[in-house]
Amino acid sequence: MRILLVEDDSRVASFIRRGLREEHYTVDVAPDGEQALFLAQTGEYDLIILDLMLPKRSGLDVLKSLRSDGLTVPILILTAKDKLKDKVTGLNAGADDYLTKPFGFEELLARITTLSRRRGDMIPTNLRIADLELDTLRHRVTRGSKPLVLTNREYALLEFLMRHPNQLVTRTMLAEHVWEHDFDPLSNVIDVHIARLRRKIDHEYPAKLLHTVRGSGYILQAPEEKRS
Repeated sequence: MRILLVEDDSRVASFIRRGLREEHYTVDVAPDGEQALFLAQTGEYDLIILDLMLPKRSGLDVLKSLRSDGLTVPILILTAKDKLKDKVTGLNAGADDYLTKPFGFEELLARITTLSRRRGDMIPTNLRIADLELDTLRHRVTRGSKPLVLTNREYALLEFLMRHPNQLVTRTMLAEHVWEHDFDPLSNVIDVHIARLRRKIDHEYPAKLLHTVRGSGYILQAPEEKRS
């Protein structure tokens, strides 16, 4: 799951980003309203966490602009503006939820989980390829009856691959969806993480699921689907 965090306080942004990464989320940070609009309009995010008091362009203006452009991604307002009229204004402008500062990180995670559940009809939360399963709400991965321990990046890679089963997934797609927007596309980081992920999900099993298409990318598919 890829999140855009819009927060101008660097300490708060660092705290939230670190915590979300520990929960296997990929996080981009925008420190002002103009960059928030640019990233939200050019990237693909599953959730936006939006402060209201931002430099260059207010969070409320960002929210209204995104909704007027037809962007339907869930938006969670996270702000120190705690008056009832501010909450009503934010929700009426198109926010899906409203959380005030100071806040407990566990509550923030619960709000994110709730918003994910609301999109359950559009985005499955339980993914399965053969005997490989991923529960996006509990961040659990198993193959057969064995739990798999993945790093945050390996988890994000696997989730994206499992959301695109039997499809060629290019390195460019992975760079855009799994890594932050400042990722260096010329590095071999993707190949290294794919190799590590393959060892964890395939090494001990006779049926291999993760396949490399030389010069193109990767495909995650069950053996019987591959043979057909």
